[in-house]
Amino acid sequence: MSLTLGLLVVLSVVLTGVVPAGPDMDPYRILGVTRTASQAEIKKVYKRLAKEWHPDKNKNPGAEDMFIKITKSYEILSSEDKRANYDRYGQTDDTQPYGSGHYGHRHDSFYFDETFFNFPFNSKNHRDFADSKYTLHFNQYVNEVVPDSYKRPYLIKITSDWCFSCIHIEPVWKEVVQEMENLGVGIGVVDVGYERRLANHLGAHRTPSILGVINGKVTFFHYAVAKEHLKQFVEDLLPQRLVERVTDKNDLQFLNSWHELNKPHVLLFDQVPVVPLLYKLTAFAYKDYLQFGYVDQGLSETADLQKQFNINTYAPTMLVFKENIDKPADIIQAKGMKKQIIDEFMSNNKFLLAPRLVNQKLFDELCPVKQFHRRRKYCVLLITGDEETFTFGNQEFLSFASTNSKEVVRFAYVYQRLQQALCDILTQNKGSAQSQPQVVILERRNAAGKAVFKPVTAWNGSEEEKQHLLEELERLQKDPSILIHDAMLPELNNEFASIFVIRWIYASYDYLSEVTDDILHNNWREMMPLLSLIFSALFILFGTVVIQAFSDSSEEKQTKPKAKDGTKAENGSPGASSLSRPPKKNFVEVTELTDITYMSNLVKLRPGHMNIVLVLTDASKNILLSKFAKEVYSFTGSLMLHFSFLNIDKHSEWMNTLLEYAQDAMQIDADEDDGGNHKMDYTGYVLALNGNKRYFCLFKPVYTGEDLDSKSSEDEGGLSAGRLRSSCRDDHPQRKPNRSRSISTLQIHHKLDRLGLWMERLMEGTLPRYYMPAWPGLDKITPGK
Repeated sequence: MSLTLGLLVVLSVVLTGVVPAGPDMDPYRILGVTRTASQAEIKKVYKRLAKEWHPDKNKNPGAEDMFIKITKSYEILSSEDKRANYDRYGQTDDTQPYGSGHYGHRHDSFYFDETFFNFPFNSKNHRDFADSKYTLHFNQYVNEVVPDSYKRPYLIKITSDWCFSCIHIEPVWKEVVQEMENLGVGIGVVDVGYERRLANHLGAHRTPSILGVINGKVTFFHYAVAKEHLKQFVEDLLPQRLVERVTDKNDLQFLNSWHELNKPHVLLFDQVPVVPLLYKLTAFAYKDYLQFGYVDQGLSETADLQKQFNINTYAPTMLVFKENIDKPADIIQAKGMKKQIIDEFMSNNKFLLAPRLVNQKLFDELCPVKQFHRRRKYCVLLITGDEETFTFGNQEFLSFASTNSKEVVRFAYVYQRLQQALCDILTQNKGSAQSQPQVVILERRNAAGKAVFKPVTAWNGSEEEKQHLLEELERLQKDPSILIHDAMLPELNNEFASIFVIRWIYASYDYLSEVTDDILHNNWREMMPLLSLIFSALFILFGTVVIQAFSDSSEEKQTKPKAKDGTKAENGSPGASSLSRPPKKNFVEVTELTDITYMSNLVKLRPGHMNIVLVLTDASKNILLSKFAKEVYSFTGSLMLHFSFLNIDKHSEWMNTLLEYAQDAMQIDADEDDGGNHKMDYTGYVLALNGNKRYFCLFKPVYTGEDLDSKSSEDEGGLSAGRLRSSCRDDHPQRKPNRSRSISTLQIHHKLDRLGLWMERLMEGTLPRYYMPAWPGLDKITPGK
């Protein structure tokens, strides 16, 4: 009984598992089509519903589930076998019911199936086989594509499983791929869903995208996806200076540059006015070995060239010139040249008959390391100079190399001056002097630089030397052991290293062009780091200017900067920084120095502050104060300066006492005192008093007008003013009466003509200072009797 019950339970479970799909999983109902609908109708409805319910466009919470049902329903009905199986059995495929099965899993009544997420466009299982062979992975891109992009450009498509627009560009992409691949362009496809890391590395953030890679640099395609646009995009990726246009006017200049560039030159003759893309791609692939030129047969300026080389006008012709520019070293002519034929033609003519060793890369290719006995390569190397005296020998060596027919022997020459280290080893020359030209035969044994060699003969190009070299080469074929010397060869200098600056300029130009192109085409996501850097720099620059402008005004409000006061006190002068402050008022505030203001304006003056005191009389007060205000107005912006005047009619005793204490100042005035018989006129004098340091600077009036002999009497206006006045007294005693008379007739308003210059020197701290043991007492400032 228990056995029968168990069998019933198992049978019920199995029967439950094969129940046909319920009405909620009916693909006809989900798509809204009848069971007799054609494939065209089903496809049309599917596209409309897929766009309507796509999760990226429909924000309904159930949009994602509905989109999955629509996709699964279309997958069933688009396949005749699956549709027939569903119509007959209500199953999704031949072996599994729609809703459960062997590979399905049921979690909380929600069914997950691996095939449930397969879509008919660009999915992993349905991806076009033509795209699959071009699929790129991150390591493959870094290790293969980037190095190869220095020989040919790459065209890469960015796609994904959920990309509807990718379907529309697919026909154009396939056609372009087929054509570009035949021309030698590399092709790649990146699926964002499986290679997110590579997509981010390339800067591709949307699908579909098409980009080009050349010289390791990525450039995005921004135009409508059309065949001609993509071909032009590939052509624009190539450098602009690959192929030179050659006519009857510049053909000799082009062909004669073989010696300077150390390369063979290739000329293509064709009827089309523009350089064919295949030829440009070939020029890019072999740019390190060959120099390329193009001759347009349709131009009248190329008629002489066509006639000179007997060019067939009905088929493209390619000529290779080496050392002999009058006769091509090789020629190929055919309609519709294929890339394979051109590559073979170029590979066979990559080097001159006797090229100059200019870098290590060329040395490695001309004289490869020995690998097997049958693949030995011997190098016949001429060590010579680049002066005119070696020209004949070099030409004869080239003539000898042109007769060589042995594939195992390569000829080359090297300038001893430019490759001194290599030449010293091969010639066994230990001195620094340049040796005579020599021919050396060598064979490289390993990549580390080990080589065996033998100096054959000195070389001047004579017939005996040629015969001797020929005999040594024949001996070498029979017995390689004649290379008796071995050495570690140093790495060659790169003689074209100076061209780096030009290459850097070209690279900068290409980078600026790329940035401009990105800006013009609104590729903002890729440009965001650069734009962020530019705006940050501009913000910092203008922010600094604004802050500095406001800080200048705020500093003026600080009347007691302690740190500055300490510094000013140390120096004893206001400092040059005060000069830069503009006046805050449109007038000059001048106070009178009296017994009331004496203590505050002089004796107890704050450290670093100075009082500029004008000495005047009652008669000259108005005139001198007006002139004084004009001269010192530009200095009133300084917080360290105060301005006063002293009436000498009231306080003449104080002035005399001040000069008695200052012995240097009294020495200055001795020539005008005349032994005390004449009373001094201090009108127009200006004192700069530093109360804290107890010193003063003295300005004396400028004598102009009638007194032409006197140019300046300001003590501090000349070098060592005190000594100057003393010397004037000694050398010109006869001028004393004239000077006294000139003082009496001097116009008052001219006395302060040089005060502005004196103030500038005061602010610079370059004026002489007269130190006081103590300021005169108050009794000396009281009104005179």
